[in-house]
Amino acid sequence: MDQRRNSYRQEDQEFSEKIIQVNRVSKKTKGGNKIGFSVLVVVGDSKGRVGVGLGKAPDVSPAIRKGVVYAKKHLITVPIYKGTIPHEVRIKKGAAQVLIKPASVGTGVIAGGAVRAVVEACGIQNIVSKTLGTKNKASNVYATLEALKQLRQLKK
Repeated sequence: MDQRRNSYRQEDQEFSEKIIQVNRVSKKTKGGNKIGFSVLVVVGDSKGRVGVGLGKAPDVSPAIRKGVVYAKKHLITVPIYKGTIPHEVRIKKGAAQVLIKPASVGTGVIAGGAVRAVVEACGIQNIVSKTLGTKNKASNVYATLEALKQLRQLKK
């Protein structure tokens, strides 16, 4: 029993969680307004695995927990080559367009807030990116995740 509990703790420490967006949503009902929260969370292990989750609940902390659980269930593996990505990708998803390019060692992460959170959670140290189209954080996060799915490993 104790070993199982310890393994859960180690798994939680393995992943870093970053909250991208917290939205307060209100719905008109017969008895008054019903208020809830939706939270967009990015989870990564800094070793090439990253996931995004959207949690909705009447309070913020359960919404965060739901988002983290969903993100951990839907992790993707990203090929990392010498601290950067193997090749350039430009993708359009909905209104968001994201361009990510490999960068030389020492460049760092040159990216906007939404893309930066996904890339840093993934463990990429050097990358250049540009978000085109919308400024919506959620759309840009999902477009970045789609761009990272498009990456292919370089043949040695």
